[in-house]
Amino acid sequence: MAILAVSDLTVRRGNTLILNKISWSVAPGEHWVILGANGSGKTSLLGALTGYLTPTSGRIELLSHTYGASDWRELRKRVGLVSSAIRQMIPDDEVALETIVSGKFAMIDHWGKITAEDRRQAQRILRQIECQALADRPWLYLSQGERQRVLIGRALMASPPLLILDEPCAGLDPAARENFLQFLQRLGRGKNPPTLILVTHHIEEIMPVFTHLLVLRAGRVLASGSRKVTLTSDILTRAFRVPIRLQRRRQRYSLKLTQGRRRLM
Repeated sequence: MAILAVSDLTVRRGNTLILNKISWSVAPGEHWVILGANGSGKTSLLGALTGYLTPTSGRIELLSHTYGASDWRELRKRVGLVSSAIRQMIPDDEVALETIVSGKFAMIDHWGKITAEDRRQAQRILRQIECQALADRPWLYLSQGERQRVLIGRALMASPPLLILDEPCAGLDPAARENFLQFLQRLGRGKNPPTLILVTHHIEEIMPVFTHLLVLRAGRVLASGSRKVTLTSDILTRAFRVPIRLQRRRQRYSLKLTQGRRRLM
């Protein structure tokens, strides 16, 4: 049973074709990266999957529910989402434990009473995300890396089968980014992890835990499949439209532009 199945997903607005017949499937046990240059359709695909962007045609099945035949507002609660939009809405005075508890109710600035069980679960999650010392620290005084971990904890509060990370390293300095990526690696290798989907345009963020890639170009699927098949110099050259040589060292990746940065059409 697929965690996610997309068939011929098309999004058109006026005369602009944003997504063009996207087909993609995510099976249990897989962790995916959605990779592509700016403007390739990553954000639009994410919007369609989470019910914030209505498709023109095609089919989306999420956790055995079909878009249009199920209440996507309720289904959305079973999908953990970490994005800059959520990060910007957290109140400055809200402490980390309260932020995590709010994920149970899919609410920002949760005002209800925190039960003893909710508090215990949030404390377990704080240990899981390696932030137990931050329980009582206000959002204002968390670093960017700590905020990203707390947002993951917030998403985990609802025990989602799927966790989507929308460019989670944006705004992190190099050291904080590396610490966060190592944390993602441990999270994905842990006991009963959610399926991870990382949305990025940075090759360096593809950790060994990610087994598959969906590569987009101009609203179309350029490549989809296992990391060994899809993460190649040729596919990256076509995705980013510049000559690229993929480099690998100790299960990590980087790229080098070749031929004087000549752009490819």
